[in-house]
Amino acid sequence: DKTVSLRKDLSEMHEWITQAEEEYLERDFEYKTPDELQNAVEELKRAKEEAMQKEVKVKLITDSVNNFIAKAPPAAHEALKKELDVLITSYQQLCSRLHGKCKTLEEVWACWRELLSYLDAENKWLNEIELKLKATENIQGGAEEISESLDSLERLMRHPEDNRNQIRELAQTLTDGGILDELINEKLEKFNTRWEELQQEAVRRQKSLEQSIQSAQETDKTLRLIQESLAVIDKQLTAYTADRVDAAQVPQEAQ
Repeated sequence: DKTVSLRKDLSEMHEWITQAEEEYLERDFEYKTPDELQNAVEELKRAKEEAMQKEVKVKLITDSVNNFIAKAPPAAHEALKKELDVLITSYQQLCSRLHGKCKTLEEVWACWRELLSYLDAENKWLNEIELKLKATENIQGGAEEISESLDSLERLMRHPEDNRNQIRELAQTLTDGGILDELINEKLEKFNTRWEELQQEAVRRQKSLEQSIQSAQETDKTLRLIQESLAVIDKQLTAYTADRVDAAQVPQEAQ
């Protein structure tokens, strides 16, 4: 009987739609690790593709029902037509919801990857600061050399806040949705602690270098005065020696 066969096809398709809804749309998902999130994205992609492939099956059922209705007596029309309409509506809703959820999860995955990218960039900058602080830890040299080190450190510290703001916003977006919240909070706490520590150390080092510059400038000035004084005395002694002046005849400081 053709009616029985058509109803069987409609029933099987309804069962598949119901199973897909339960499996991918009504089940509660928790994403605590990046692997879980990535697997969920891939799973939904496959589900979306599978649903799209079922379009051929739905079209065949639709054509079969419409062909039967065109030839069958009116009494058989209404029930089959209603079942077909319900099937088409359910199928379209399933495809739409799968597409929406898949897109959302892909955006979430992209958001996570973007967060990692910004964290990586900022940690590289913190690595540079760490190396610079080590290089200026026991710096030796005159005022000019110390001043160059201070300028270099200050240039490095003039780092825009944009990346850090992006990190905060992306992390907030993900954790608000309960996605990778423990992992993100752990990464942010580690990053923020390191950021604060290096910032404070950099400020201390800047003050220390400024004091070192001032001290070196004072030392340079004192040495310059001593050199100038020695040059004058040397000139006087050279003149005395040339004139064969006895030590007892010259001022006390010259003696």
